[in-house]
Amino acid sequence: MGRAKKLQERVPIRRTAWKLADLVVLSLLLALLAHRATSVLGGAGTTTPRCWLAVAALFCEAWFTLLWLLNMNCKWNPVRFETYPDRLPERADELLAVDVFVTTADPELEPPVVTVNTVLSLLAVDYPAGKLACYVSDDGCSPLTCYALREAAAFARLWVPFCRRHGVGVRAPLVYFSSASEPRAAGQEFLQEWTVIKNEYEKLVSQVEKAEEATLVQSDSEFTEFLGVERNNHPTVIKVLWDNSKSTTGEGFPSLVYISREKRLRFHHHFKAGAMNVLTRVSAVLTNAPIMLNVDCDMFANNPQVILHAMCLLLGFDNEVHSGFVQAPQIFYDALKDDPFGNQTEVMYKKLGYGFAGLQGIYYNGTGCFHRRKVIYGVPPDFITRQVKQRIKGSPYSEELQLQVKLGNQKELIESAWSIISGDMLPAPTVDLSSRIEVAKEVSACSYETSTCWGQEIGWVYGSTTEDILTGQRIHAAGWKSALLNTNPPAFLGSAPTGGPASLTQYKRWATGLFEILLSRNNPILLSICRRLQFRQCLAYLVIDVWPLRAPFELCYSLLGPYCLLANHSFLPKPSESGFSIPLALFLSYNTYNFMEYMDCRLSARAWWNNQRMQRIISSSAWLLAFLTVLLKTIGLSDTVFEVTRKDKSTSGGDCGTDEADLWRFTFDSSPVFVPATAIAILNIVAIAVGVWRVVAGAVEDGGPGVGEFVCCSWLLLCFWPFVTGIVGKGSYGIPWSAKLKAGLLVAAFVHFCR
Repeated sequence: MGRAKKLQERVPIRRTAWKLADLVVLSLLLALLAHRATSVLGGAGTTTPRCWLAVAALFCEAWFTLLWLLNMNCKWNPVRFETYPDRLPERADELLAVDVFVTTADPELEPPVVTVNTVLSLLAVDYPAGKLACYVSDDGCSPLTCYALREAAAFARLWVPFCRRHGVGVRAPLVYFSSASEPRAAGQEFLQEWTVIKNEYEKLVSQVEKAEEATLVQSDSEFTEFLGVERNNHPTVIKVLWDNSKSTTGEGFPSLVYISREKRLRFHHHFKAGAMNVLTRVSAVLTNAPIMLNVDCDMFANNPQVILHAMCLLLGFDNEVHSGFVQAPQIFYDALKDDPFGNQTEVMYKKLGYGFAGLQGIYYNGTGCFHRRKVIYGVPPDFITRQVKQRIKGSPYSEELQLQVKLGNQKELIESAWSIISGDMLPAPTVDLSSRIEVAKEVSACSYETSTCWGQEIGWVYGSTTEDILTGQRIHAAGWKSALLNTNPPAFLGSAPTGGPASLTQYKRWATGLFEILLSRNNPILLSICRRLQFRQCLAYLVIDVWPLRAPFELCYSLLGPYCLLANHSFLPKPSESGFSIPLALFLSYNTYNFMEYMDCRLSARAWWNNQRMQRIISSSAWLLAFLTVLLKTIGLSDTVFEVTRKDKSTSGGDCGTDEADLWRFTFDSSPVFVPATAIAILNIVAIAVGVWRVVAGAVEDGGPGVGEFVCCSWLLLCFWPFVTGIVGKGSYGIPWSAKLKAGLLVAAFVHFCR
């Protein structure tokens, strides 16, 4: 009876009222399209500017209608999953081993202290230590990161037992000690231990922050491998910092391994996807756990039972096809109030994420995700049944030979892969991890993937800087489903970028990768036609994949209002015309719908407005540049560059010397990403000034601009207000003169065109 208890439950989310609202907005969009089409047909055969404006508006409004349909499809049948980890003790013998991957790329943008806290939180989770191993990939090949992890392993001997003895809720020491004052209500014994642990942590942080690369390499023999290395040209460095299998003192925390994969100038290293594939191969020859959890270096485990909750989904279905991977939402700690930079994506997860979960499953988000290793090996759900039948019939088909072609010819890797794929798990190795370092170095060499299927059919997929969405699409296209892990408290918490440059850099990187997916053979439409990606799941993926494609349409539509004010034309109906109520009702209903979504997610009206304006800013800057970058790459005039987003090590969300009141202000640098948005801000100021002058002077002609064009330009000016203030701002809060000059030239060219 006990084994019959469910470990998870799929709970549909009712949204009847929301569906009616969806249909209302859709009907208004269709009405606007019909009115616009009538206007275009009425002006057929003419070449007046008004006719061309109507055609441009028609194309843009048709695009907006398509986007709304895609969103409706995604949101229509949302679900959530309830998990019951308290029932797992009845199935303790079935708990699967987990290899945890942490990735970092730059010790300056991603400080080692941040990585250390993520690793310590993962080492201290509530899970059998013998079934966990933590691998840290350092693409910066920094002795500072390796040193920080070595010191963290020493501190873990105190930290992990302390957390488990006292049931510590947040197991990242940075967050635990900064969010909790001295525990006065606890007993004297606990207080003394708490003080000792805090002092040891502060000593760890001090040692890590004071360490210097040159001193480490010269004074500590353990770091001689880093001597003379270049970030993009060095051999593999692998260090076993803690081997749980060798513990004889009962220090129960998981193994910890540092990896910096080989990089050579003549080999493409494929950014994060390449690092993840190396981690997959190295862990396969060392610990070979059937489940792999990957987290970014700034995403600490916030719920100590996170792996137990994940096991409820991985073990809780009758058929494992329903949990090819388990994804936790990306939520941020100490995030700025009201999300001033629009990058906390809370509404997106609660609305689109739950909608994905009701289809073929939540998309892979790149961090906080549990993968079945067999899924990463490209195995379809029905592989075992099919292959076992062939073996019974005496088929000459050689699975091992095919694995060698796909995975490479390293013997230990082939054996470990077949044990995972066949389900006939090999026993844990009796040798210590250090004895397998040379084997691990073989499979992490640059040349290992040559003539294999890594990055294509196997592992994290290459060809996009948004390797997470691309890899998730491939997994769903193979027939697997995924599950959404939504726990209370949240499973993982990370740090959100602050300021203008970091936020827009992140969105530009995402959009660049998404456009690369659309232009590749792995785009969801082809995967739906040729593979097993369900049609509605394909449409749901398009909601995200078309981010960069939205830029040219939204830019075009945003230029119609200023053009009309400058050229004395109109593209919207006037109050005296019959069609005026349609765009007015659409504007009000859409914004009310969007506002109510934020209220439903218990967010503030200010958070709604911040995200509204950032949506316009991101589209005209980050997404637009991503669109142009990929177009230039496609014709061979540019290369894609992976840009790392800066991570803060302070729990206050900014540097210690920064005035907290300034954290909400938009900051700028000389990046070209700011030029288009600055140009739009200047253009709308000029357009409104010219339009007002015409009204005052009585120079508005028949067919000239009306209240609609003034509302459009005023709305855009409000959305781009951070750039308006940036034009006259100083320091990092002011737009650099180089960007203002380029934006001014663009505005001058547009004004000349309007004449």
